[in-house]
Amino acid sequence: MGFTREQLLAYSDTTVPDLIGPGCRMLLCGINPGLWTAATGAHFAHPGNRFYPALYGAGIVDHVIDATDGMTFADRNALVEAGIGITNVAPRATAKASELTAEELRAGGDALVERVLQVAPRILAVLGITAYRTAFREPKAVPGPQERTIGTTRVWVLPNPSGLNAHETVASLAAAYRRAAAAAGVTLLPAPGRPPAPALE
Repeated sequence: MGFTREQLLAYSDTTVPDLIGPGCRMLLCGINPGLWTAATGAHFAHPGNRFYPALYGAGIVDHVIDATDGMTFADRNALVEAGIGITNVAPRATAKASELTAEELRAGGDALVERVLQVAPRILAVLGITAYRTAFREPKAVPGPQERTIGTTRVWVLPNPSGLNAHETVASLAAAYRRAAAAAGVTLLPAPGRPPAPALE
């Protein structure tokens, strides 16, 4: 499936439902839906996004999910069964995250706190340090685990998987996501290319 620019722009300001099932251990939070995501109804659906390759590289799922045409029921189920949920700081779809205002991000951060209190994952992982600093009013925050907790949920900041984030590779994203998933108690598969850990005596 492909879209013209005009077709994608028609999805500006629309929203995409969260993907959160029972037993969510790690809630991954993007900045806001892109237009391709809004058009397909699947989070991180843009072909250039490295989110699903990073999840596979982290050993969180057993295959690279292809959401470019939308999410299959089997793939949604695989994420839910792995204890993975997906949401966004700001709900409205834009062509670029930079189109969001600081007020929108702060309002989204407030709403995210309420959502996390309802879902109670072990880890909330916000994908993007700049958005996190604005949404949570913490201008000096650094990537990684945060001192902040939301109820019983620990907060991490992980790198954004957008292809525009040139500082990161699929391998570096996978390594960061794997550390957070381990802290969340997600059952991890051996990362691709890495032998299984030896069994403990």
